[in-house]
Amino acid sequence: MDEKCSCDNCELKELFVDSLEEDHMEAVCSSKKEKDYSVGEVILKERTQIREFTYLKSGLVKLFRSDPSGSEQIITIAKPMDYVSLLSVFSNDEYNYSVTALEDSVTCSLNLENLRMMMRENGGLALSLLQKMSRAADRIILDTLEIRKKHLRGRVAYLLLYFSDNVYFSSEFDLPLTRKEMAEYVGMTTENVIRTLSEFRKDGILKIYGKTIQIVNQELLRSISEFG
Repeated sequence: MDEKCSCDNCELKELFVDSLEEDHMEAVCSSKKEKDYSVGEVILKERTQIREFTYLKSGLVKLFRSDPSGSEQIITIAKPMDYVSLLSVFSNDEYNYSVTALEDSVTCSLNLENLRMMMRENGGLALSLLQKMSRAADRIILDTLEIRKKHLRGRVAYLLLYFSDNVYFSSEFDLPLTRKEMAEYVGMTTENVIRTLSEFRKDGILKIYGKTIQIVNQELLRSISEFG
């Protein structure tokens, strides 16, 4: 196998290298295309034709749908090594949602027909991708149910802890969502989100410096997330 495509340390190893045969790995490595996106750039657009299988190599993105009035419903936030095209790529000819960069991001795309051919020839790869699709769908369903069962303060607390625990791994971080996007994600109004953040700050739970959030009282915020 060519040394340049060994993928001993590349992102493909984490994605599905264990499921690929050597000739398939060579085909993937030699044909994958990387693309850079700045904050706010559209990566995939709803109702456009699906031609590639795309995953996020670095950065942070949001998956969302738009209604006729232009309002957005955020489906989920995707992190590196997430398959951002996974929810539509094997079930539809067109994307059912859009994807936009929340941070400077890099995607990597594979030719969809080539991937389908490999799946037909490699049961292990097909099973691996099916498992990842199921996990992605499960996460979206469970996150949505978890958010919807909470009151406003609990929803905002849950979202802040998601970024702290699962994205930035720190009690202090730059929030990648606007207040409007936070409201779209948790299913509340922008005004309610702004008011809740202000209450958290006054209660000594958070310190807020523009987009920077510092969680001062983790225990209380977790309690609000769980019981709020």
